[in-house]
Amino acid sequence: MRPQKILDTDMISGLTNVFRDKGYEGASLNDLAEVTGLKKASLYHRFPNGKQEMAECVLNTIDQWVDDNIFHPLIDENKPAKLRLKDALKNIEILYDSGKNTCVLRAFSMHGGISLFQQQIKSGMDKWISAFNTLGSSLQLTSAESQQNAVQTLIELQGSLIVTKGLADTSIFKNTLKNIEKRYSKE
Repeated sequence: MRPQKILDTDMISGLTNVFRDKGYEGASLNDLAEVTGLKKASLYHRFPNGKQEMAECVLNTIDQWVDDNIFHPLIDENKPAKLRLKDALKNIEILYDSGKNTCVLRAFSMHGGISLFQQQIKSGMDKWISAFNTLGSSLQLTSAESQQNAVQTLIELQGSLIVTKGLADTSIFKNTLKNIEKRYSKE
């Protein structure tokens, strides 16, 4: 068997960047092949179901990273809640490269992508809300307050990514992370 010429991590990273930048519909097979350094035939060999399978792989990879680096820290009751929040926010900044990266859930929720990935998008957003809801409960918020803060946090993160991108100003995203930390720290 011949060794792989491209590492899976590099390939997934490249695919992720194309989908973030162009969305599902906008990402052409040429774009995806070029970023991976593979010919279309080799790309189809790795992903027999084509672009949809590539997108699912990207979603699954990001989902696992977010589970490990954001959700698990938020719900880890072996650490103080404020430290959990600080760790999660640091990893959110890494995930979105200080606001430079588009959220892949947003990228897949446009046009034809929403019909293909609606369940994964909803599941991903539900996990964000659940993890921040757990944090709020650890901070002794009422159930309603925890839920409201969790939803508001998701709205602020997603909204700030769009505004940051539109204004080309990463301070917007960074300030949003600080404001989220302040809101939970006041509780």
